Amino acid sequence: MLVTGFPAGMFQTNCYILAQDDASECVVVDPGQDAADPLVDFLTRSSLTPTAVLLTHGHLDHTWSVEPVCSKYGIPAYIAPEDRYMLADPIKGTGPTLAAVLGDLEFHEPDEVIELEHEQRLSLAGIDFTVVHTPGHTQGSVVFLAEADGPDGNVPLALTGDTLFAGSIGRTDLPGGDHDQLLRSIASRLLPLSDDTVVLPGHGGQSSIGQERGSNPFLVGLGDPEQGKL
Repeated sequence: MLVTGFPAGMFQTNCYILAQDDASECVVVDPGQDAADPLVDFLTRSSLTPTAVLLTHGHLDHTWSVEPVCSKYGIPAYIAPEDRYMLADPIKGTGPTLAAVLGDLEFHEPDEVIELEHEQRLSLAGIDFTVVHTPGHTQGSVVFLAEADGPDGNVPLALTGDTLFAGSIGRTDLPGGDHDQLLRSIASRLLPLSDDTVVLPGHGGQSSIGQERGSNPFLVGLGDPEQGKL
């Protein structure tokens, strides 16, 4: 399976593309600022057509290009209901400091928005995803679980957005953020994943659940089951 991505825009947000080998369809995850043109160029060169856009949460650095991408290909966007409001009014989710950056820009929902549920199963472009609700960075943050074919068998993947990074976790000082809730989400819903689960975060390089469990300074002590209760 093809799993690739690129950092886009001033926020260097990772936009991911997933497709089965030799397939003509794909799924796009988190098309942020300035992601549309390089995304369309890659899809055209690769003869791929997206069937959906998956959003790990509603912050603008992850959703900036979702409406034009969905409009171009006539496809839906998937987002948790708690974060849907940010598609049309991103300042509500990030605070007034973003207003100076946006100026007179306006944002709109795609024509079709599908709301996600915890433990929902999605089959898109021949790929099976499981939705895991991980509130804390935002109230609608989710992680998408999937599997890729590797030379030694299936490789589990976790597209973690801004919930979990290599060596860090998401910020919680924006509207809807809750540090303790974020730690509980990670402890109860991500750390139980297998050590070899590849972490594909919203910013920075990839990691694994085993590596983060063993070395991420924010996760020290999260093995305590009481800390893992949501």
